[in-house]
Amino acid sequence: MLDLRQLHYFVAVAETEHVGQAAERLHISQSPLSRQIAQLEQKLGLTLFERGQQRIRLTRDGQVFLAEARALLRHADRLENLGRRLGRGEEGGLCIGYVADAMHTGILPGALRALRGERPGIHISLYNLPPIEQFEGLRQRSLDMALVHEPPSADDPDLQAASLLQDPLLLALPAGHPLADQEEVTPRDLDGQPWIAVENVQDPAWRDTFVAACTAAGFTPDIRLDAAEPLTALGLVASGLGLALVQKSMVRATTEDVAVRELPWHDTCAQLWAAWHRVDLRPLVASFRATVLRTSSTAQMC
Repeated sequence: MLDLRQLHYFVAVAETEHVGQAAERLHISQSPLSRQIAQLEQKLGLTLFERGQQRIRLTRDGQVFLAEARALLRHADRLENLGRRLGRGEEGGLCIGYVADAMHTGILPGALRALRGERPGIHISLYNLPPIEQFEGLRQRSLDMALVHEPPSADDPDLQAASLLQDPLLLALPAGHPLADQEEVTPRDLDGQPWIAVENVQDPAWRDTFVAACTAAGFTPDIRLDAAEPLTALGLVASGLGLALVQKSMVRATTEDVAVRELPWHDTCAQLWAAWHRVDLRPLVASFRATVLRTSSTAQMC
């Protein structure tokens, strides 16, 4: 069985690429640290590091092992926190994974506010994680609920999901732009305009997806800038640097420098789903799930 202490040591050495620096971080001497790493490699039958005179670097196998070791240590930390909360009689608390849209649409904050009103003593841990890590957290029981852009597969043996929100995309443009004075904006109006594309880290082909959606709607965007998230895109629009498509739920974050127009002919929506494990749903988790679904029913936008 793996020794969690050895995994902590391994991660520290992997992150510093230097045994001495890792030893300082861990407050131990170099010799026992090197010995623990060697014992871990021997136990695994695996070479984790390429050793040089000045630094050591992860092997390809070591890089794969590092990702899994970090995930296991995160799970161990959450499990320890769960045990401590149970020991304090806190009903186990809740561990919730989420994507950014769950926050700015108001669904997660609204559900948490309702939960705190009913059970003010509950401890809640929030983890902003990619969907694949959230699904794995549900399977490992280190997460109680996941809020994601897409649901797990319909034939997933472990997980269930429910749609929470379909958030329509609206056109954001500088307030001084000629199109800002038009009540209706057509695809022809948008053809060739400078655009700010909002990245989707969950979709490796996000740019192609964006261009394809625009082309299907009848115009070709001239992408001048990429924004990491919608708030950045709105700031660039306010500076007059281009047009962008942002979720309706983001409109409240606009300033007087940004005009917003609906595009009835462009019916693309950003989606939000809740997912949970099929088996052994604790009463607290079932109650929170009902709260999330109830909160989402008042926030449906499409």
